[in-house]
Amino acid sequence: MLVTSSRLIGTPILSIQAGGPIGYLAEPIIDPDNLKIIAFVADGPLVSKSANILDVTSIREYSSLGAVIDNIDELVSADDVIKIQKILTLNFKLPGLKVETKKGNKLGRIADYTVTDNDFVVQQIIVKRPLVKSFIDPELTISRKEIVEITDYKVIVKDEEKVLKSRAEKEDFVPNFVNPFRKSEQDYAPARTKTPADKDTE
Repeated sequence: MLVTSSRLIGTPILSIQAGGPIGYLAEPIIDPDNLKIIAFVADGPLVSKSANILDVTSIREYSSLGAVIDNIDELVSADDVIKIQKILTLNFKLPGLKVETKKGNKLGRIADYTVTDNDFVVQQIIVKRPLVKSFIDPELTISRKEIVEITDYKVIVKDEEKVLKSRAEKEDFVPNFVNPFRKSEQDYAPARTKTPADKDTE
């Protein structure tokens, strides 16, 4: 299932040993090389400032209830994990980065992004459009497959035409199942009054 980063922030961290919450997810730490959340900065009254990093491999399950871990000892210092320490020094954050095409067309800035809840890999970036273009299309949702390059200041994607075409194809998608909550056209049609001819055929 896809979940937005804004929804991740504030998610309770549930300890099996404690039998309840010990804190919450405060900030994701993203590896820019593969666009994956590798850890979270944790916060809360029971979380130590010197040991407030939660590696995603320690999360047994993520759901609407929270992120389940074994115990508070899963939280470590950033200095304890070299890879996490190196990425923290980069101070890499997706929200706010400019988004441009290979041709240099400015699409906007990243407002949010989605990840899969089982491995925390970024699947889509949600781009807030510039003021001029926002009247027509206030937001763009761009798949990670469209991303060509990531720098400290911007994300470069394929040509705008391809991005918009890909989005249009998704919007034109028609599900191959019957929605039981949606009334058919027949349900909306006014009831037809029976005629004498109808009664004769009954």
